[in-house]
Order: sequence, then C-alpha cells, then structure tokens
Amino acid sequence: MKKIYLIRHAKAEGFLEGVSDFERVLKKRGVKDIEMIGSYMALQGISPDVILCSCAMRAEQTALQLAKKLGFEGKTYFLQELYYASNEDALGIIMAQDKSLDSIFIIGHNPQLNELVNTLSSEYINKIPAMGVAALTFNINTWSEIETVKGELDFFIYPKQFEYYMPKQIRTTLPR
Repeated sequence: MKKIYLIRHAKAEGFLEGVSDFERVLKKRGVKDIEMIGSYMALQGISPDVILCSCAMRAEQTALQLAKKLGFEGKTYFLQELYYASNEDALGIIMAQDKSLDSIFIIGHNPQLNELVNTLSSEYINKIPAMGVAALTFNINTWSEIETVKGELDFFIYPKQFEYYMPKQIRTTLPR
C-alpha cells in the first residue's frame, strides 16, 4: 500500500508590485491554517516518509511549518519541477520515488494539484483550496505502478471545514 497526500500551499499574500509570483509569502491566515490542518493530521497519526515540494516561497514555508507541526524530521526536497508542473511531470516525479517509501506529501499549486488528484482517483474534486489536503491510497507495491491504477480518496480536508465546528482535540493544540 502506498499513500499520497496532495497538499496545496497555505494562503499567500496577493500579487505585489516588485514581487514575483515565485517570491510570494504566506499570510498570517495561512500560518494559522497550517497549524489547524497540521493538528488534524497529527491527531490522525499522519507523517510522510518524504516531502516533495514546489520551490516557490509560499510552498516552502508551508512544507517547513507543516513538517514542524508534525514533528517530521525526514527529508524534504524542494523541486523546481513542482512549480506549476504538468500532470506528466508530476506523475514522473512520483513514479521515480523509491519503493521503500510508503507515504509521500506533495506540496504544490492549483490547478496542477486538482488535475493530479482527478487523474489519480476516481473521485472528482473541483478545487483544492489553500491548505487543502487530498489523501489517496493505492494498492501497489512500487510507485512506478501508480499510472495503471486509481487511488482511493481517504479524505479531503481544508480549513473552511473547521470554520463552524472545530473538534476540541484540534482547538486545544492551536496557539492562542
């Protein structure tokens, strides 16, 4: 069994004059959302074997803060190829992963993540919002097999789901 967590970067600052899209940083809201979603994932015992992340600043910040929240001390790779990668490029990156890895976080951008989740799963997700996570499980032994099977959508979470109700276990782990 192999698992992929497709994670869209947290909420970033808008476009500012003199700042490229690549250099955009997280908003305070984005940092808060990482804490919330990270708390949920920590309560579920979720931790990757590796993190593959776009090298755009907002994605890097998301990866580093999420890893910290989960107590993840493994390898994180920041890849230029995940900055607005094509579906084929993203699949190639996944298929090239070592078979010893069972769980991968991919942190990137829309619309690429949407295309990827809709390609890899029989479920359809219209839009992964900022700091949204789509978790897929595959009944495969090696990552190179991912192109031939559809994954099962384990869950799809995003910050607005917790807007009206946040479980006490998550609420108590957030900074005040």
